[in-house]
This record gives sequence, C-alpha cells and structure tokens, in this order.
Amino acid sequence: MRTTTGWRATGPNRLELAAIERRDLRPDDVAVRVEYCGVCHSDLQALRDHTGPAPLVPGHEFTGVVTDIGVEVTSLRIGDPVAVGNIVDSCGECGMCALGQENFCHEFPTLTYSGTDRHDSSITEGAYSREYVVREAFAYRLPDGLDPVSAAPLMCAGVTVWEPLRALGIGSHTRVAVVGLGGLGHLAVKLAAALGATTTVISRTEGKRADAHRLGAQDFIVSADSEQMRQARESFDVVLDTVSAPHDLSRYLELVALDGTLEVLGYLGEVTLPVTDLLMGRKRLGAAGSGGRGQTAELLRFCADTGVVPDVEVLPSSQVAAALERLHRNDVRYRFVLDLSDLDG
Repeated sequence: MRTTTGWRATGPNRLELAAIERRDLRPDDVAVRVEYCGVCHSDLQALRDHTGPAPLVPGHEFTGVVTDIGVEVTSLRIGDPVAVGNIVDSCGECGMCALGQENFCHEFPTLTYSGTDRHDSSITEGAYSREYVVREAFAYRLPDGLDPVSAAPLMCAGVTVWEPLRALGIGSHTRVAVVGLGGLGHLAVKLAAALGATTTVISRTEGKRADAHRLGAQDFIVSADSEQMRQARESFDVVLDTVSAPHDLSRYLELVALDGTLEVLGYLGEVTLPVTDLLMGRKRLGAAGSGGRGQTAELLRFCADTGVVPDVEVLPSSQVAAALERLHRNDVRYRFVLDLSDLDG
C-alpha cells in the first residue's frame, strides 16, 4: 500500500489531518499528486451526514500531476498534468458504458469517494489529500493553456451542466434560463453563453444582477417578483434549474416554451409535479448528473479553446473547515478550490 496525507472526517462536520492509504498501482493505474481540489455542495452534505464507521475523505473534482504509472498505461506519462472527476471506474460493458455514458453505468459507477472499488470492495477516499490512485481511463490530460486551478471545478460542476447543454443542442438558436447563480449556475451561464445561446439568469433577489451580466447573461429575472415571472411565461427553450435545496418546480416549468425542457441539476431529492403541468405545452422534465468520459474530455478542450473557466477562490487546505462553513452560508463567488501543497509541510 501507498501512504499519503489528507483530511478525513471524524464525525458530522468534523475533519482532521490523517494518514491515508492508497492501493498499490494496478497495471492500468496512475498515481496523481493532487494539487487543487474543488469544494462541492455534495461534500458538505456528505460531511453533514457522516456518522461512521466507513471512512470519509471528501473531494471529487481535482487536478494534479502524474507521479507514477502502471505497466499497462499508454496514454499518460509521469509529469503529465491531469484532471479527475467524481467517477473513477465503471463496468465498461453495459449499454450505457458502451455509449460513453459511464456516469449512468447500469452497475453504478465507482465514485471518487464513498464508492465501492470494483476489484477489492474497499471504500474509496477522495481528493482532500495529497495523492490519489485512479484508473488511467478516468484521468484526463489537461489541454495546454487550461489553468489547473480553474480546471478543478470543471470536473464536477462543469460537466454536470455541460452534458445537458450538449444533449439538448444548445446554440445560437436557443433561449436558455439558468435558475440560481452559484457554483453550478455561474458555469451554466458561462457555458450557455459561449455556445451562443441567449441566456437569462433567474435569482431570488437583485443582488447578483451585475454578476449575471458579467458572466454573459443578457437578461435577469427576480423570481420573487411575480410580475417579472408572469411576463417571462413560456419564454425559454431550456430552463436549467441549479438550486440545491427543495423548491417548487412548477413555477419554473411555467417559463418553458412549447416542446421545451426543464432540466433539474442541483436538487437530488424527491420532487412532486402534476403531469398536467407537463401536458400543457408538451413540456419535458429532465435531470442530469456528472458526465461520461467523452463529454468530460470535450468540455476540457472547449474550455481551453474558449477561455471559459469558473470563478474560483483558492484557499490552503488547512482552511477547509472555513471553506465548508462559508459554502454553507453561500458566501462564495463561485467555487472554492483547495490548494493541497500545504500538506507537504
């Protein structure tokens, strides 16, 4: 086994520095020195719910440098800059994997943390740590010119909005609304605008209007203003709902035009919606999570070519508790990234 250092949960909302074991390299594995790791809302939820005894080291959107390779690795070399997302393995044989949608693997993909390793059934531990060992197929070489700090959140937040944008054919002919301007939402705005869509932000208050326009939105709607919402009825081909808390979907479905789609990206709980709300205008309700290998690689190339990257605030990993507490208060614009180099001391 290999040993590294990282931030492991000791109970709900508690992390402490600990020695973490990584597996010896399998033939198709690479070892990655983790340089930067994004802080995701799902990390916050996992820590809030953690009671043990299963180990928990959060972190599933990270960049780093390859430091060692297995004997069968062919696409990566020691010294290559890479990015890894929230999926580190899949069955590779089911219909979804055959389509390049490893995120929908019928046997469920192996998650970067709190997942079950397909070979030895061990529990995966994440990238709030200095080293991670991963299959070559799920480590993506960073394209030239793509900043590794900014690239880290692309591996979860970025690809979560990128896949539906591509699947729904977003382009210059499309009217897109983004509900919520947080970690997911701000990337949805940037990517939709970069694809040429006419983009609108829907937020609870006026406070983020200037940011919305800076990020590329042409318009802004205050969801608490019933008149603004009424005027926007049936105005959008696609509404990307990035809100992570429980909320009423029907008021956003009213904004969807004929044959349009309301795509739920932020909330993972149960939702209730009368079927008649979908019937009125042949509207569709969709959901998406993470991305397959092909779409993930495409996103990295697109961002390198266009310069679209998330807005990040970088903190040393020793300030992870502060980052999580501020994330809980929504005190970030728009994604925290941890610098893991302080674990060398």
